[in-house]
Amino acid sequence: MAATDEALRVGVVGTGSLGFHHARILRDLPGTRMQGFFELRTERRHEVEQELEVTAFDSLDALLDTVDAVVVAVPTLQHEEVAVAAVTRGIHVLIEKPIAPTVEAADRILAAARAGKAVVQTGHVERFNSALLAADRYLDTPLFIESHRLAPFVNRGTDVAVVLDLMIHDVDLVQSLVGTPILEIAASGVPVLTPNVDIANARLTFTGGAVANLTASRVSMERMRKLRIFQRSGYMSLNLAEGTGEFLRVKGELPALSDIAVGAPGANGGSANGHGAAEMGLLDIIERIPLEKTEGEPLRRELENFRDAALGFAAPLVTGDDGRAALDVIRSIEERIEQHVADTRTA
Repeated sequence: MAATDEALRVGVVGTGSLGFHHARILRDLPGTRMQGFFELRTERRHEVEQELEVTAFDSLDALLDTVDAVVVAVPTLQHEEVAVAAVTRGIHVLIEKPIAPTVEAADRILAAARAGKAVVQTGHVERFNSALLAADRYLDTPLFIESHRLAPFVNRGTDVAVVLDLMIHDVDLVQSLVGTPILEIAASGVPVLTPNVDIANARLTFTGGAVANLTASRVSMERMRKLRIFQRSGYMSLNLAEGTGEFLRVKGELPALSDIAVGAPGANGGSANGHGAAEMGLLDIIERIPLEKTEGEPLRRELENFRDAALGFAAPLVTGDDGRAALDVIRSIEERIEQHVADTRTA
């Protein structure tokens, strides 16, 4: 659809826990007109219709007849069927992550979208996290990235390995942050409470030397969504759960480190080193810059971007190609973990 002053007619396919929130936000989002939703489960359809006071359609075709764009929030195995049905009509799609169950299915969606001249955006909502948005101005060629995405066990998403359920968020983030191809992947993981892998670690080495170390678990005693980024200009610690963080960098105009003592006991963490060196603590050397939280939901920012992309005013922050790239890496990680699990069982 070309840029226009008309409101974008939107709908949602699938109103589980995440699809419900898409529908809730789209119902009131400026620049859009919420046409309704399609949900296969009769009881759930009635619940959402009553709670949100939006129209429930009896079929996917009936919904697609009324919209310019849809959010695809059905189970992953149904992504291709729904997305292709939409994009072949020229209807723009935001597909929840992962974009498809297989890379081949993702390729078919993207080919159909090109033929139908439809926008494909992938729902990697962490790209819209306020901590990432605040950190953007300080990013300067990351060299090492470490992520921890940990969650207590719940009986949801356990039909797939934890890398597809959780780690895929961080794979997408580090690929966007580093911006160069991956040269090497090493990974390991084990099933703990389910037949699938419940805790996993992956190490990605990129062209140019950057390295990312990713850990994902759904059997943790605590929740954690943290990202640490190390680069020549400093270090960023991002709390993705809170949407906050800080950037630490060395202050300018310092004396040579050979002339100072750092970290010894003293009023500010430093003291003379016995050889006449100046007293200086870590806080005298390091400048701490808070990364302020931006108000608003990341999911709303994602939908605003989708609206603007569908109207022709902006490009999607997370394209269909980005979603395909993250899925491709995840499948490679899974292959290495499967080999690791097989090795542990035969050891």
